[in-house]
Amino acid sequence: MKTRILPTICGLIMFMPLVSLAQELDSNQAKKKSKQTTEFNPKKEGIKDSLQILEEMTVSVIRAGSKTPTTYSNMDRKEIESKNFGQDLPYLLNTLPSTVVTSDAGAGVGYSGIRIRGVDPTRTNVTINGIPVNDSESHGVYWVNMPDFASSVDNIQVQRGVGTSSNGASAFGASINIKTNSINRKAYGTLDNSYGSFNTWKNTVKAGTGLINGKFTLDTRLSRISSAGYIDRAKSNLKSYYLSGSWHSEKSLLRATVFSGKEKTYQAWYGTPESVMNGNQAEIAAYADRNWISGSDRDNLLTSGRTYNHYTYENEVDNYQQDHYQLHFNHAFSHKLKLTSALHYTRGKGYYEQYKADEDLVDYGFSNVILPNDTVTSTDLIRRRWLDNHFYGGVFSLSYDNGPLNLIFGGGANQYIGGHYGEVIWAEFASNSEIRDRYYDNEAQKFEAHSYLKGSYKKGGLTIYGDIQYRHIDYSFLGIDDVSGTIKAIDQTLSFDFINPKAGFMYDFNKRNNTYVSVAVANREPVRRDFRESTPENRPKVEQLINLEAGYRYKGNQLMVNANAYYMHYNDQLVLTGQINDVGGYTRTNVDVSRRVGLELEAGYRITKKLSVTGNLTLSDNKIKEFNEYVTNYDIGGQDTIIHTNSDLAFSPNIIAAAGVKYEPLKGLSISLLGKHVGRQFLDNTSTDSRSLDAYTTFNVQVNYTIKDVLFKEMTVGLLVNNVANKMYANNGYTWGYIAGNERTVENFYYPQAGRNFLVRVLLKF
Repeated sequence: MKTRILPTICGLIMFMPLVSLAQELDSNQAKKKSKQTTEFNPKKEGIKDSLQILEEMTVSVIRAGSKTPTTYSNMDRKEIESKNFGQDLPYLLNTLPSTVVTSDAGAGVGYSGIRIRGVDPTRTNVTINGIPVNDSESHGVYWVNMPDFASSVDNIQVQRGVGTSSNGASAFGASINIKTNSINRKAYGTLDNSYGSFNTWKNTVKAGTGLINGKFTLDTRLSRISSAGYIDRAKSNLKSYYLSGSWHSEKSLLRATVFSGKEKTYQAWYGTPESVMNGNQAEIAAYADRNWISGSDRDNLLTSGRTYNHYTYENEVDNYQQDHYQLHFNHAFSHKLKLTSALHYTRGKGYYEQYKADEDLVDYGFSNVILPNDTVTSTDLIRRRWLDNHFYGGVFSLSYDNGPLNLIFGGGANQYIGGHYGEVIWAEFASNSEIRDRYYDNEAQKFEAHSYLKGSYKKGGLTIYGDIQYRHIDYSFLGIDDVSGTIKAIDQTLSFDFINPKAGFMYDFNKRNNTYVSVAVANREPVRRDFRESTPENRPKVEQLINLEAGYRYKGNQLMVNANAYYMHYNDQLVLTGQINDVGGYTRTNVDVSRRVGLELEAGYRITKKLSVTGNLTLSDNKIKEFNEYVTNYDIGGQDTIIHTNSDLAFSPNIIAAAGVKYEPLKGLSISLLGKHVGRQFLDNTSTDSRSLDAYTTFNVQVNYTIKDVLFKEMTVGLLVNNVANKMYANNGYTWGYIAGNERTVENFYYPQAGRNFLVRVLLKF
């Protein structure tokens, strides 16, 4: 691809964040007492250390380390466990810098999402044990398909910006690298139960054999989560399991991992109209009039309040199961040369069911119904829209480390086969149809192969880093599809080749102070929706991101500070138009030039052994050089074009801040208060205040009390109170509008979040 020149970077200094600084301060204290060995030497170190090193090899090849010049945050098992009351995994990451999490149901159970630096979730690369998780076509990660997965997670690293080369689609804003449970050397059992607002339940049982004959382990988990949701009828019924077995020798580790999630979630993606949020009966009636809403649907609008759900059909549900299979093999040829490899397979199948009123028969391939005195051309019906997909492949890495020089060569190949089809399971006027007739049916195939070479060289206090990745993609989808309510042939075949280079350096002034600079280029293909809603003649262009990061880190015994400045320059970025289709998807268009410039700061200070404070702050400026807004004009039968210059990128607040205080008055008792502030977010790219989400500030309180060796090996009783100030706010939404009668009508929709709510928990360990 043709690379464009990186624009001149203005002199900006920015503060970069770390996560869990209070815990890292604890870690620093512990390191004074014991120094860990990092060189692989099984006979000298014994099984325990060699096993740990073999296990860490799985994800270390794609993760940033302490000497990698990029911006990242780590979350360890202790923090993950303490926060895991049953909400979706993104809510455990809510305290990270530059992060905003959302929930369709309003309370963190069901469909949820995460934005980092204002970037939408499809641009965040997610891996589990180094295996790509993002859907090959949409690039999204549906956390609802992995309920209570946090209970099987050992640690998480979040890289902001392009980050290091990893498996799967290129990161355009962040990477989330998840490692599942480490091998437990002793047998264990765990019961973890939570209950809270909106009749939310979480029940988890975990058990493991520990090391058998010093070589074998087996770990398992069963989970169930259910919730009525804050939004009307936004209920969730989620089930999952996790199973992992391993065998190891002095230099090799073989591990098989299987995990699965089954979800049945009532749809809540339509959102709440602005007039309903405001509670103005006259405005609600006007909204109903201009959208021809009557009968029971009108009553629903007028009486529901901010928990309004557009859907009232009793089985308006999403029903999906996803099964993951991973087989990992790690081998250390020597302490310098190590191999990691993995095979994987993911099977997904499910549908969402919809009741649709007054649908045209011809749109479903049905004939009109001829009656003696009338011709029926439309019908009420119930339809199911299916996904039936397979994703499989393999990844590998070969690393060489002789001290000053570290090299990693890796890559992989993955194949996706996805069936998309729709069925009508009931119709008032069935015409010539048969049950489960497919009114659209197409299959997509996507092959992706990649390789990368990255390395670092250390001399004195200086570390130089380089990284280059090559990706090849073949993508085709054949058949007919439902595109914005119209059945169309969408046959397309595409091919892409990308080269993504990265480079940087780090300099250690001493053991406590260092600084770094890095630059990275990422290229990325559009997603299925971008192609489906276009033709080969007007299909969107690929996107390019040039990312510059510069930071400073200080790590002391009581105080830790990280500072980072970032500049993210986009060529042909696909941005939101503010419109939404009938399944909750945003439409997007290329813009020539856009950018994100930001300052991030995170600090932690241990005031006493019992009291510590942490906080992070992101200040950013997120702009599009020129954006063309298209507004449907019914007066002229076309569209008006409104040109905006230097406008704000949608869903990109200029300020995100968090602050926390943790107090431990007694042994085993901790009390934490967290405050979170998110600035104004625009629903489209026009910087229009009337089409935006108001800034909001929330506070959460968490109390945990742990007793050891009394009845159980360990017992923890916890309380989490979210939004203790009972703030009425929304953190997601969309907008659309039109011109008629020489007046512009704007329809804003929001996803309101719950007011004060709670979860209580009892965790027992055996």
